[in-house]
Amino acid sequence: MRISVILSYILFTTVSPVMAQNAYVSLGRQALFDGEFRKAVAHLERACVIDTTNADTYWMLGYSYYHNRAYKKCVTAYTKAISLKPVDGSAYLWRARAKSHMAKDPQISQSDKEKSLLGSIIDYTKALDIDGNDMLIYQNRAIAYREYGEFKLLSSKQADKARGVNSLKASITDLERVLNSDASRGDIENLIAISKEKLASATGRR
Repeated sequence: MRISVILSYILFTTVSPVMAQNAYVSLGRQALFDGEFRKAVAHLERACVIDTTNADTYWMLGYSYYHNRAYKKCVTAYTKAISLKPVDGSAYLWRARAKSHMAKDPQISQSDKEKSLLGSIIDYTKALDIDGNDMLIYQNRAIAYREYGEFKLLSSKQADKARGVNSLKASITDLERVLNSDASRGDIENLIAISKEKLASATGRR
C-alpha cells in the first residue's frame, strides 16, 4: 500500500465519540504523520488502554510498531485491529509484512520461521480477497511464496521439496499477473527470472 493511501487512511478514519475524547489518539496520529514512530507508539499505546474497541487506533499502533521494527508487537496490534474490523485489507497486508520480517530473524526456530512464512502468505491472500486488484499485494505475496519455497527446498523430505516447488510456481504466477497489468515493469521481469531460476534448479530443468 502506497504511503499516500496510508496517510489518507489515517486522515479519514471514522472518529468515534470515545476516540474523540482520547487526546492520545490525536497526539499519536500527528507523531505518525511527522514520521516520529517511537513517539507515536508511546501515545497510541496509551490510547489503546483508554479505548480497546477502536480498530483504527490499533491500525495506527501496528503501523508505528512496524516502522520501529517491533514486528511481533506489530502482528499483535494488527490482529486486534482485524478482530474489530475483519474487512480491512490493509491490516492483513501490514500484518503479512511484519510476519515476513519475523521469518528473517536468525534467532527464530525453524518451526516458528515456517509459521511466519505461511502466515504472511495467508494474510496476503486474505488482503487480496478484500482488495483483489492491488498489484502490490500480488507482488508481495509472490516474494513470500518464493521465500517459503526456498525454505521448504532446504528440507530432505520429498513432500517438503514438492511444497517448495509449488510455492515457486505460485510466485511466478503472481509475478506474471503483475507484469500483465503493466508490461513496463522491468523490476518484475527480474523477479520472475529469479523465481524461474530457483525453480529450474529445484527441478533440474535448466
